Amino acid sequence: MTTTTYYDNPLIERYASREMAALWGPQRKFSTWRKLWLLLAETQAELGLPITPEQLEELRQHVEDINYEAAARYERELRHDVMAHIRAYGDLCAKARGIIHLGATSCYVTDNTDLILIRDSLLLLRRRLVNVIDALARFAEKWRDQPCLSFTHFQPAQPTTVGKRACLWAYDFVMDLEDLEYRLQKLKARGVKGTTGTQASFLALFQGDHTKVEELDRRVTEKMGFAHSYPVTGQTYPRKVDGHILDLLSGIAQSAHKMATDLRLLAHRKEVEEPFETTQVGSSAMPYKRNPMRCERICGLARFVMSLQTSAAMTAATQWLERTLDDSANRRLVLPQAFLAVDAILILCQNVAQGLVVYPRVIERNLRLELPFMATEEILVAAVARGGDRQELHERLRQHSQMAAYRIKAEGAENDLLDRLAADPAFAGLDLERLLDPQRFIGRAPQQVDQFILQIVEPIRKKFAHDLGTSAEVKV
Repeated sequence: MTTTTYYDNPLIERYASREMAALWGPQRKFSTWRKLWLLLAETQAELGLPITPEQLEELRQHVEDINYEAAARYERELRHDVMAHIRAYGDLCAKARGIIHLGATSCYVTDNTDLILIRDSLLLLRRRLVNVIDALARFAEKWRDQPCLSFTHFQPAQPTTVGKRACLWAYDFVMDLEDLEYRLQKLKARGVKGTTGTQASFLALFQGDHTKVEELDRRVTEKMGFAHSYPVTGQTYPRKVDGHILDLLSGIAQSAHKMATDLRLLAHRKEVEEPFETTQVGSSAMPYKRNPMRCERICGLARFVMSLQTSAAMTAATQWLERTLDDSANRRLVLPQAFLAVDAILILCQNVAQGLVVYPRVIERNLRLELPFMATEEILVAAVARGGDRQELHERLRQHSQMAAYRIKAEGAENDLLDRLAADPAFAGLDLERLLDPQRFIGRAPQQVDQFILQIVEPIRKKFAHDLGTSAEVKV
């Protein structure tokens, strides 16, 4: 057998970081299971159960050296992954074998591990979001006052600036960061709740002592790094939590898709391009092509993440009283792949934002083509101020504009509206070039960029200074 024989997940092989892939990898997962069994036994011993220091030390020594072959052999026999790993752990811990998983249900290790991995994955995504916001803000600051044509309905509208447009992308990610911070704050452990969440097995172990059962839950939760556990559970933690997390991940994907789509449209207009390396090939057939492959990849991965959002919702909706096992296979796919995909998306977004190429002359040409039409109101006001008849001037402007627009569309001609107005005695003496200065039409866009960076981005930079500077290398 070779490594090229079977399908490999491209999220791991091509797109996501090693860091995120390791978070959801087997070693991290199963060593966390063992750490949780150790925490449970340690705390049970603290609260008076007959578990010896020798047993705890034996468990401690074998947290990381997972005997995968033995676990696989047991699972083929038992058809139960948690029991298989209990047996495999027990093979290495002869003294402690009898107290592994004491009083616990499978979800003690599976659910608490998932919550730990979700928490750590959110911390990684937070770092990536901060760097994307920072990169877009730097780009916005550089191009704060570069006028460009804006669009509504993808039809020419009032001018904006290149920097202001980048702030729109950045603010979407800022809102995602706020959502992520909220979800991190609300995330809890499942804790030590027992088979159907009643803690009956632990109450029996502590001979009816409710105080000790509550203390067991509290201490184990704190040792896992959580301030609180969910106050009530069935066999699992509330699956609405997964729905909330997938909503967040989908939201990040939506923001990235919007930015990447805008950049693909701008690349078509030859105004702004994503990075393109000197040896990069755009097409196998067309040597001249400069396809926006990074932004296209962002959009493809983002659609995948957005499609996963419904899986978490359906899983939460179909738990069948205290839990049904059909959530297991679905969550094994959805949770890791959603995090891996968003990790890849944010790496691409940062890479793109840090390497954007702007073509001011093309931007100015495209704006100049449409600007005379947008300036007609100011021209009308200036002509009336010189004593002209407003209604007559409006009709002349309408006729000249319609003819100029017709020639552009029907003949491929340049916009000659200014020449037409200059030749019309009704507009003689007006400084048309001054009236068509693009800076007159961008409103407060540059000032809005400044305020956005000062009021929104700078506090993020200050709060997460330790996260700034993460590299964003694209694998392929």
